[in-house]
Amino acid sequence: MEEQVSTQSLLSTAKYNMVIGLVLCWGFLVNWLMVTFMNPMAVLEVVNGWIVLILYSVSSSLGYYLFVTYNTPRMSFIGYNLVVLPLGFVLSLALYDVAPTLLFFALGIAFFLTLLMMLFGYLFPSFFQKIYSVLAVALLGVVIIELFQTFVLGVPQEWIEWVVIGVFCGYIGYDWGVANQVEKTLDNAIDSAAMLYMDIIILFIRIVKVIAQIAGKKSSS
Repeated sequence: MEEQVSTQSLLSTAKYNMVIGLVLCWGFLVNWLMVTFMNPMAVLEVVNGWIVLILYSVSSSLGYYLFVTYNTPRMSFIGYNLVVLPLGFVLSLALYDVAPTLLFFALGIAFFLTLLMMLFGYLFPSFFQKIYSVLAVALLGVVIIELFQTFVLGVPQEWIEWVVIGVFCGYIGYDWGVANQVEKTLDNAIDSAAMLYMDIIILFIRIVKVIAQIAGKKSSS
């Protein structure tokens, strides 16, 4: 997230962090409601999977564009919600039929890693700025490899999940470092929360997949 200089009034550090927390909680609440009350398999039985993929790409891309480009809290929050909804559907797919014990274990790991990386991002922001280009290249490489494994080989490999977990741990540190360096405006608080939300949700989904794979291997042995 790039710093957005504006004429908005500045918030105190406490209010700025509170807004970030509230916006994050809103996204997590929406996702919890989607996971609890929506059956993703029923949706895929009615709507073609390619259409779902297109809607996911359009909504998330438009949402990202809105909260990154516009320097107004209202547009940023609209963009944030356009990202929350498609990622919530992906989350509901990832958690479908996952045992509650595995789910809470993954949640604990994701929570611990998030706090740890936010601490590192706060203490060492310059380090994460230096490795940002490495994270971006690694993420692009992972996406290409994963697409090749899924659509060409048909067998995604477990190691790719660990790489993605590492990359998004780095992104959490970077985005939290940036959040503490930009002007403490309402719009920047929403933008920072949006970036952190994406990092945390993707990290959580990947942790769930790794834990489910490990549990599946143990049960089959």
